[in-house]
Amino acid sequence: MSKGKLGILVGGGPAPGINGVINAATIKAINSGLEVYGIYDGFKWLCRGDAAHVRRLAIEDISRIHVDGGSYLRTARDNPKDPQLMANTVKALQELDLQYLVTIGGDDTASSAHAVDVAMGSTLRVAHVPKTIDNDLPLPGGMPTFGFQTAREVGARLVQNLMEDSRTTSRWYIVVAMGRKAGHLALGMGKTAGATLTVIAEEFAQQTLSLDQVCHVLEGAMLKRRVLGGRRDGVAVVAEGIGERIDPEDLKGKPGVIVSYDAHGHMELREIPLARILKSELEQRFAARKDKITVVAVELGYELRCAAPIPYDAEYTRDLGWGAVNYLLSDEYHGSALICLVEGRIRPIPFDQLIDPATQRARVRMVDIGSDYYRSARDYMIRIEPSDLADENMVSQLAAEAKLTPEEFRRRFADLV
Repeated sequence: MSKGKLGILVGGGPAPGINGVINAATIKAINSGLEVYGIYDGFKWLCRGDAAHVRRLAIEDISRIHVDGGSYLRTARDNPKDPQLMANTVKALQELDLQYLVTIGGDDTASSAHAVDVAMGSTLRVAHVPKTIDNDLPLPGGMPTFGFQTAREVGARLVQNLMEDSRTTSRWYIVVAMGRKAGHLALGMGKTAGATLTVIAEEFAQQTLSLDQVCHVLEGAMLKRRVLGGRRDGVAVVAEGIGERIDPEDLKGKPGVIVSYDAHGHMELREIPLARILKSELEQRFAARKDKITVVAVELGYELRCAAPIPYDAEYTRDLGWGAVNYLLSDEYHGSALICLVEGRIRPIPFDQLIDPATQRARVRMVDIGSDYYRSARDYMIRIEPSDLADENMVSQLAAEAKLTPEEFRRRFADLV
């Protein structure tokens, strides 16, 4: 006789390792006497009051999927934040007669899961498994979110290929890496590959950036690269989140730019072709001084999200899936929680410790630019530093490359100090 029903759903963007969670949670739940139902497309159909887009899962269905990329249950970004959508979601969950729910997703899915938990009360136990290649959920012990390690490895290999292409063809690549708020993925890819420089939003003190500020960092690095070794090639990795920080007025009117927002209120960064904007701006700057350069724009992210997980993520996600079900069935269940692995032990963290009361969303873990991790990465980048602008000889050489006087050069790049 069944001891109850457990549902599993996936929200947000894909990340390597999703299927490992589905695999482990399903096997653990069935072996514990539960019926398991996979809910397709995250909260999408539940928000419509639709309980039909589900599938009862058996062990033979999912026994080998933990090594596969993508999501066996697909995924969607629908958010039941509207009262009517939440009422529809509650109705559908009640119709499914679930007693347990495992959600897999990032900060937005965590927030949605928390809201569903509040709406359902004691009739449903909820465990959330944190997933995002952005690595921006504040997990204890510095643990990464699952999928990040795989995305970083695949991304770093692609950046290494571009670095060789840039050397071979004497051109620059501007590589924009996914990461809505935090620059973990961009920094991890750039640092691992040894890119010329990586630019992340956290390094700028201002909340709103001008397009000029970002271009000055990149243009300065290109000029310094020439001064240091005569090289006219390089690869700059830029965090996607910079696009969200740039003043929308600077972006309006740029080719291909559409300023729009998703269901969670985020500016849709896929509609901001940041790499192409930066490429165009940089080429125009060099052309204005009759200095032709070739810049290639590359967006990296979709290539990483559905990669097959490396062993780290394949193992990690099976621990998390097992831990989620173990917690839901435990006598020590103390309310819905985010499931973490800390020093080899599953640790549930209550949602209310993760939700920022000001935003009602999960808190975001940013790159700590004061950390040795960031400082070591920064020391190996080629970019104009305050010490360069204080060095008369360096300024003279940089100014000559820019076809400016030293005074003009200092004024132009003063915002880098």
